[in-house]
Amino acid sequence: MGHACRFVFLVTGATLLVATACGGVQEPTQTPSSSAPQAAAPAAPESASPPAPANPAPAMGQPVPGGSDLSNVHGGNPSAPLTWTTPSGWTEERPTSPMRKAQYRVPGGQGAASDGELAVFFFGPGQGGDTASNAARWASQFRTESGSVSPMKTVKMDVSGMPVLMVEVMGTYDGGMAMGSQTPTEKPGYMLLGAIVEAPGSSWFFKFTGPEKTVRAQKAAFESLVRSVKTTA
Repeated sequence: MGHACRFVFLVTGATLLVATACGGVQEPTQTPSSSAPQAAAPAAPESASPPAPANPAPAMGQPVPGGSDLSNVHGGNPSAPLTWTTPSGWTEERPTSPMRKAQYRVPGGQGAASDGELAVFFFGPGQGGDTASNAARWASQFRTESGSVSPMKTVKMDVSGMPVLMVEVMGTYDGGMAMGSQTPTEKPGYMLLGAIVEAPGSSWFFKFTGPEKTVRAQKAAFESLVRSVKTTA
């Protein structure tokens, strides 16, 4: 048989060293300790996501839940905020630019190519330019088949003691102002109905655009909305 080995046990803290006469010191081994940390609770799966907010805000351009009456919750002249009644079937959306104080998707009529859009603009007290210049700017966004600026029709009226200029023009629409780096897209067969309301302190601009069939089908509804405009001050 081989040489017998003598074992020497050295205990240092929680470490046990075993030495033998056969040579060398073995790797230290840990002895159990009552002070060893407890195992951590299992982590949540990486795929888990935080709970969604109870009432997430709609993205820009998306339908906004709520009623059909609109007032100064959309901003405007603090001295003379406006309110009006939204026609049945029109969907209020979150405005797609800071200049828009309200925005609606207007359903197309029978045979219409697509829905229309009503955008309501307010630029602040004393801002926005005069009524005639704005009407001419709207008309300049439409061209006839020959390429000239489309003629516009205008009618003056009074709504709740405020002067209102109604505008009507049709033709190939240049798309108006584009957002950011977007390029406006020309839209033939389009029509615009507009209303410029000279409210105390500054004007409000109601611009309804869409395929001609859509706008014509909703003309009475648009005029009803304009006639319902009033100040809350």
